[in-house]
Amino acid sequence: MKDMTTAAQRRVLGLFAKLPLPGQVKTRLAAESSPEWAAQVARAFLLDVLERLAVVPARRVLGFAPPEAQDYFAAAARDRYLVCLQAAGDLGQRMAAFFAEQFRAGAEMVVLVGTDSPTLPLALVDQAFRELEQADVVLGPATDGGYYLIGCKKQVPPIFEGVAWGSDRVLGHTIARLTDLTWQLALLPPWYDVDTLADWRMLCGHLAALQRAGIDPALPHTLELAQQRVN
Repeated sequence: MKDMTTAAQRRVLGLFAKLPLPGQVKTRLAAESSPEWAAQVARAFLLDVLERLAVVPARRVLGFAPPEAQDYFAAAARDRYLVCLQAAGDLGQRMAAFFAEQFRAGAEMVVLVGTDSPTLPLALVDQAFRELEQADVVLGPATDGGYYLIGCKKQVPPIFEGVAWGSDRVLGHTIARLTDLTWQLALLPPWYDVDTLADWRMLCGHLAALQRAGIDPALPHTLELAQQRVN
């Protein structure tokens, strides 16, 4: 990994990803299209997000699953990310374990994203780290009722249990867990995930609009798929 300042080393940007195999990823999209197509979408998102986030000044960590996918993710990460296996358990348990491990390793601020929001502006990732200068927790609300980004400072907050993961109640349940008002919360602007065929169509429209406006989406793998299939 390239040299970074001490300040950047105290910041960790985590990316969670699963091996893009048919039937194992993007199950809602697969149900409306095909498992093979959904896996192609997941792979495109992974490769594009890895490239886009590689410029963020932080210690970048790719948390992968399942265990036998280590070689695949090491090759995809190259020297841009550290690669680590996600912990066992549901999504909340895996995220909590990731934050705890990064804090034990010396991180002061940890921001975690997934690959479901390939168009996520890098400015929002930067904003998340800035918010953590003052706040204890930062959340990026997703338009589907969850969140596209979560960040914590110095300790793991009590927000990873009692949540209906994968539902439209994730954000609400998460906020309900922050009953202790000593935890200071910051919010980012809402953004969208791509989980369904309707989401995919919206993404294709967004990409077309960006290009028409003269803006490079910096998503070559996703653009290639969008040109093949927009319905």
